[in-house]
Order: sequence, then structure tokens, then C-alpha cells
Amino acid sequence: MDASNVARASAEPPVVCRDAAGVVAELDRLYRRQVEFLQSRFRTFESGGLEGRTRAVYPMARLVVDDEQAHRPLATFGFADQPGVYEGTFTRIDLFGPHLRKQFARIIENHGAPIEVCLSDTPIPLPFAFPDGMVVGDGFDAAAMTRLKRHFDMPALALMDDRIVNGELAPEPGEPLPLGLFTAPRVDYSLHRLRHYCGTAPEHFQNFVLFTNYQVYVDGFVQRAEALVRDPGSGYVAFVEPGGRVLRKDGTAVGVPASRAPQMPAYHLVRDDNQGVTMVNIGVGPSNAKTITDHVAVLRPNAWVMLGHCAGLRNTQRLGDYVLAHAYHRDDHVLDDDLPVWVPIPALAEVQQSLEQAVADVTGLDPVGVKRIMRTGTVASTDNRNWELREQHEPDRALSLSRAIALDMESATVAANGFRFRVPYGTLLCVSDKPLHGELKLPGMADDFYRRQVAQHLDIGFRTMELLRALPPEQLHSRKLRSFNEVPLQ
Repeated sequence: MDASNVARASAEPPVVCRDAAGVVAELDRLYRRQVEFLQSRFRTFESGGLEGRTRAVYPMARLVVDDEQAHRPLATFGFADQPGVYEGTFTRIDLFGPHLRKQFARIIENHGAPIEVCLSDTPIPLPFAFPDGMVVGDGFDAAAMTRLKRHFDMPALALMDDRIVNGELAPEPGEPLPLGLFTAPRVDYSLHRLRHYCGTAPEHFQNFVLFTNYQVYVDGFVQRAEALVRDPGSGYVAFVEPGGRVLRKDGTAVGVPASRAPQMPAYHLVRDDNQGVTMVNIGVGPSNAKTITDHVAVLRPNAWVMLGHCAGLRNTQRLGDYVLAHAYHRDDHVLDDDLPVWVPIPALAEVQQSLEQAVADVTGLDPVGVKRIMRTGTVASTDNRNWELREQHEPDRALSLSRAIALDMESATVAANGFRFRVPYGTLLCVSDKPLHGELKLPGMADDFYRRQVAQHLDIGFRTMELLRALPPEQLHSRKLRSFNEVPLQ
């Protein structure tokens, strides 16, 4: 393609920024200008007056670290492990501004080096210039889509892979090192997927995320969230549900709920600076668990926790007992290519302690009493929902060797993807049946179990998030999540 025939916004000289606020402001200015240019050219296309190709590009930040700066004693995040030139592209600065200011402030403080902001060579695909989704006029058919591709850049999978987070990106000598875990196109792709799967805009997602696999938990969350929003002392300012209906703290509501439930609906109990709680019903299975965490990860939440049901594997467990996962037997397979099963998924002390403390706080039990209703150990996750129907010698032996105390379908995937994406993770399950001991989840038993245990389990989830929210970010972001050649911006 002849670059001289491509229409672009006017060139922008690089800007050297010595503080985080300046970095974010310049990234935002460049991004807005590029997107507005692209949107304007699309409107010209719709009117039939566009000629030639149009290209807009993402803004970029560059950090240069010399030998002396790379060997300073540093904290758990916000620094480069080795000297070199680090570059990263950025999108939706309006959404990520608070996070980026904290990250760049830490990087500048740790290295004493300025950040250069300029335009990259990475094109902004046309659909990503419309965060709320493209709206096209009547008569926009397949032929118009073909013409559209001749005039604009469209999403390219080659720019959206996970080589950085998977540790597979190996720059050639002289090439820049990655500044962050995700490229801008990868982030934009996930933001659009979140809207599709969850039925809410990504800006509603909060920094503390609860995943569940049962609608009954969502029902309880909705009831609790609406009461908390109306409580002036709760600190929560709004509740958002799929479709974009927003309940405000004054009791008024705007918007309407989704007419049709999305695949993995998300509900958001909002606090200032996104410090509230989001709950997502991921449904059943490790594939769903991987799908949603692949996309939530780009939002850089402070923590995510799995609340769900499991099969108790020990005869001493009772229906309604809790299981705090301390290790994971991964038989879910969906992450085998990205994170091999030989990679250990460590328990994170801050999350584990918060979950255990939350159980004690909600139940009112002393440490001995907590041990009676909760076991800590290995949780096995399988991709076979009807594992009980197999000849039992093989699965029984595997579960015995791993010392598993519970089995489900999602927890290991949620935890493993948290490890992979450097998002603090945890799991607290509730025993709902004991197939190995003849106690199956029959309708009458299940109904009684739900009435007794779901409310308490949700209380524990809320209390856990309160405890995690009170921790300093430096403490919550465990060094166990860093690799030996980690990117500076987490």
C-alpha cells in the first residue's frame, strides 16, 4: 500500500512527560484526536464521498531504562527488570485513566526517567473507534462492507494475541520490549466482547469481581445490591444491570433491563473510582470461565473470586460446608496451550486470609468453629459435567493422588487465568452434593440447600471484597504473580 495515498490526521511530535498526569493527558489527547478523525471519515464514507484509504493510529508511550536505573531496589510492580526501550500502545484512556496514572507514577518514581508519548504505527480498526458499537445507516449491505474494507483498517488477529502475557514474545535485538501486558487492539477487542457477553458497558465493571455459576447467587446479589444502594451509609452510589438500567442512590432508576439475557450477565454495585463489586454469572463449564476471564483481565481488576457449588469428595464433609481452595488439580484442558498443567497455581496469602476471615466474620465462629464448617485443600476442576458416569477407577485414583477435597468445573480455570493475567484470585465453594458417597443433588434437597446457604455464602463474598478493598495495592498485588522478565506496567 502506498503510504502517500492514505489519509491521516496531522502528524504529532513526541512529547516528553515527567509526571503521570502529563502522560495520561497526552495519551488521551492523541487518542481522542485519532478516533474523532476516523469517525469523521466514516461519516464521509456513509454519505458516499470518501476516496482512498484512511488510517488512524493508537497513541504510544515509551520508557528508556539504562543499566543504573534497572538495578535500583524496587517494589512489587511498576518497574523494568532489565535495561532497554519499552513501548506500549493504549486505548480508551477515559476508562483506564485512574489505573494508568497510578502505574506511570510508580514507574517514574522507581526509575527517575521521563515517559515519551507519541503516535504509534499500530492502526485503530474502524469498529474500535466506536466504543458503544458502530451504527450504520439503512442499506448497509455486504457490498458496502466490502467497500468499507477498501477504505479502512479492520480488526487483525495478528495484533490481538496473548504472546506478552503468555511469555512468548521474544523481541529481536534492537527491538523495543513490551511496556504493558496487552496491546491496544487486544484491549479494544476484549472491551467489545465484554459488552456482547455481559450485556453492560465495560466502564461499569468494578475493581472487585465475583464469579458464580448459579443464577440463585445473582438473584441474591441483585436484592442485596439494591438495598445497599438505597442505604446512604453504604458507600455504594449505583447499581447497574444488563441492558444498562441504573439504580441511583436516591432511589430513581434510568434505562431498562435487557429484554433478553446475555450469555454471561454482569451486575455492578458501583462505588467511586470503581472500587465496588461486580458479579458475573459465567454459567457452567471451564470454556465459559476462560472466555470471561480472558476479557475481564484487560480491565486490570484488583481481585476476582469464584463463589459457587462443588461436589464434596470426603466422607467427613457435610452439605453446606465450605471449601477454600489452596491448590488446584487442573483437568479442565481449556488453558493447556496457554498455561501448561505443570505450572503450579499458588495460593495468594492476602486473598486466602481475607476469605477465611470473612467466613469467621459472617458466621461468628471462632477458629475452631470455622474449621468445622470449612476445609482448605485442593479443588479439582473437570471439563466433564457427568464425570460420575465414567468407570470410577481412573477418576477416583486421580482425585486421591491429588488429595482433592472438592470437584467443580470452573474454579481451576478462573484461578489459572488469574495467575496468567496477573490478577489476584481466590475460590470459596459450597458443598452441594457428595456423589462419591451416594448423596446426590436431588430437587428437594437442592431447594432446601439453596435457601439455607446461598445468603450466607454471598455475605461472605461481600465481606471478602471489603477486606481486600482495605488492603494497600502494593500488598494485594502479590510478587508471586510476576515473572522474572515482567513488563513494567501491570
